[in-house]
Amino acid sequence: MMARLLDIPRSLAFYAAFYGGSVPIVLSAVVLLLLGSERRFRIAVHAWSGWHRVCARWLLGQRLRIEGALPEGPVMVAVKHESFFEAIDLPTLLPLPVVFAKAELLRIPLWGLAGGRYGLVAVERDQGAKALRRMIAAAKERSGNGARPLAIFPEGTRVPHGTAPELKSGFAGLYKLLGLPVVAVAVNSGPLYHRLWKRPGTITYRFSEVIPSGLPRDEAEARVRAALNALNPVDPA
Repeated sequence: MMARLLDIPRSLAFYAAFYGGSVPIVLSAVVLLLLGSERRFRIAVHAWSGWHRVCARWLLGQRLRIEGALPEGPVMVAVKHESFFEAIDLPTLLPLPVVFAKAELLRIPLWGLAGGRYGLVAVERDQGAKALRRMIAAAKERSGNGARPLAIFPEGTRVPHGTAPELKSGFAGLYKLLGLPVVAVAVNSGPLYHRLWKRPGTITYRFSEVIPSGLPRDEAEARVRAALNALNPVDPA
């Protein structure tokens, strides 16, 4: 009971430090963006993500364990999405990732401009083949044809820990048309982070072995889904 009570002051300290520290970092990022200093703008984005990791570690008591690694070369990284932790952490976890994000986010004033300049690719749901072709073209252009890894949350949105929903249909289209190998990343942040009063503990990222390109759709989706849920107490079958 005492440990649970301590979650409240820890969380309040985290909110004050992270969001308070975010203000000058985000403002400096916007200024750098408007000045056209793209390299320094990206440094500011990475600083914001790194500040979040520091606050989670030292104020919430959330340690991080990383199992496996990202291979060299062009790759699409499929990430389990249980909380905002991994979304904010992506620029620290991956080397300058190009992230597939909801199109609505890129329509937010200033935020959308900054996201587009960093390398977000708008995901337009239920818009058919034309929208998919736009996504493919944007992903190739922003990734430098493979110099930057592509990152996607193939389940489409945050899901509760212990659940294994089907992958969204857009993942199969991207997998086929991009022709890239995939690394799936399981994460178990939900029980610790996706709550008002956050809890201490260890958040694990588990990188899968490389899933090669060119597999039949059913096999590729089954392998990615199983790897995404490797840290879940469920059978994804």
